[in-house]
Amino acid sequence: MADLKERIARRCALEFEDGDFINLGIGMPTMVADYIAEDIVVTCHSENGFAGIDAMADETNLDVDIINSGGQYVTVLPRVKYFDTAESFGLVRGGHVKATVLGAMEVAENGDLANWIVPGKKVAGMGGAMDLCVGCPNVIITMMHTQKGAPKIKKHCTLPLTAEKCVTKIITEMCVIEVREDGLWVTELHPDFTKEEVQAATDCELHWDPNMIPYQENN
Repeated sequence: MADLKERIARRCALEFEDGDFINLGIGMPTMVADYIAEDIVVTCHSENGFAGIDAMADETNLDVDIINSGGQYVTVLPRVKYFDTAESFGLVRGGHVKATVLGAMEVAENGDLANWIVPGKKVAGMGGAMDLCVGCPNVIITMMHTQKGAPKIKKHCTLPLTAEKCVTKIITEMCVIEVREDGLWVTELHPDFTKEEVQAATDCELHWDPNMIPYQENN
């Protein structure tokens, strides 16, 4: 499982270019910072009040005062900037964050996202996902394709929505999917899986891009 999550994080890191200002959500998205190419400058934003996240912290570099929005200890770049919540969400709502990388419980074929609560279970709060989904032009979902064998990509979400028609791309261990006006289009397929296996793990129709390529991963 850990290797598959790393695969997804490595693939997602290829989405970004020199100069990008992006947001990384909690969980798997946080791993993406570990794999961004060293020859480009990408600034990662955390909605709890800073920009300039680097890799996850370990026992050799842990600072108890530096945590991301999910409460995880992270490291920061020399150019880090700290700010209050008002400025942090001003950056999001003002359209200054190019992309956000989020996890998901469910994604619908029209781009609806459900990622904040399972009814009947306790939750600390919805966090900044609703603002991020509306304020960022690119909403990239990193997640395992299924949960205990059940599809997470569906015709319609069954869980409470975080936002409607916001997702632009889905990256799983199986494939990369673009959300387009006419549905979900697979643009990259991992060689570990066939088209039939991916479709069987998905609860809605997938379209196969005629220019589909093998799943890309950075080194």
